[in-house]
Amino acid sequence: MAARTMNSIHRRIATALAAVLLVAGCSPAPRPPLDGARIGGPFALTGTDGKTVRDTDFAGKYRLVYFGYTYCPDVCPTDMQRTARVMKALEKADPATADKIVPIFVTVDPDRDTPAAVKQFVSAFGNRFVGLTGNPEAIAQAAKAYAISYTKQPPGPGGGYLVDHVAVVYLMGPKGEPISFYSRDMTDEAMLADLRQWVK
Repeated sequence: MAARTMNSIHRRIATALAAVLLVAGCSPAPRPPLDGARIGGPFALTGTDGKTVRDTDFAGKYRLVYFGYTYCPDVCPTDMQRTARVMKALEKADPATADKIVPIFVTVDPDRDTPAAVKQFVSAFGNRFVGLTGNPEAIAQAAKAYAISYTKQPPGPGGGYLVDHVAVVYLMGPKGEPISFYSRDMTDEAMLADLRQWVK
């Protein structure tokens, strides 16, 4: 009788465990924050060597895409520095994953940001960074595709001006699909953890 009781208990435990495992196995995988968002698209811009660079040139690579401008006094350098630190940390911890990512800087100030100016700017953050400029129409088209708004402010007394713009880093997938994003208040550690979660 005791043996039959123990066998019954074991069966109930086994059934319960099987149910738990079945539920766990059927649970949907976590979805990327930007899954299904209409962000990204084709572009034809100008690289730091003056040659045309297209979105298809990055096929098969994850991309960290940031829109800014080289004359930016604070926001852009700060955001670029964070991306550079995170990439450096990723190179140290997981070089194979780091090699799958291309950080891309796209200017929203094509009137001043020549290929040479963009080259000088991105080189300050490491040799992984790709810098892109272009004519105003091409820049506007790319910014619109990435949901980036920007506004050129009136010139000051010396002729200089600021450009207000959305400051966000997008993580795009190997097919150009949107995966995640990093706002200005995100820490290096959080950005690094997110990259390691989604870059496969």
